Amino acid sequence: MADRRLEGEAERNRQSQRKHGVSVEPPPRPLWMTALAAFCLASVVFLAYRDLFVAHTRDVEVWFGFEVRGTPALLTAPIHWAVFLLGAWGFWFRRPWILPAAAAYSFYIALSHLIWSEASPNGHGWPAGVAQALAFSIPGFLLLRARRPTPRGGRE
Repeated sequence: MADRRLEGEAERNRQSQRKHGVSVEPPPRPLWMTALAAFCLASVVFLAYRDLFVAHTRDVEVWFGFEVRGTPALLTAPIHWAVFLLGAWGFWFRRPWILPAAAAYSFYIALSHLIWSEASPNGHGWPAGVAQALAFSIPGFLLLRARRPTPRGGRE
């Protein structure tokens, strides 16, 4: 009985919203969020292929700016894939946590490049690290400034 009453009330609210020109559907996903979802998904494909089939790169992963080699690299590679899959899902479905999470990941990448440039024998020193850190911080600041998306279906 209570369920029918709630359903009837919800239907009356929708009819009232339509009558007064209020949109019932959430706004469409912004193009930039679609592009970031596609970028994250393409990153998963690229990283998985590289980590599985390219011998000289599959044995190295970078975590917090430090290179991990051998079996630990092979075992931790799927974590990178999962991070980008989660990003693709979050951007595609406009989850409210995706903007701060993606910004935090961008700042993590910036810090990792700064550390890697100085700590790794393959790095090019702290000036290059600072330049890379600044470049990777830009998307983080843009994501923090982006307007928080309205969740689909009214759920968070």
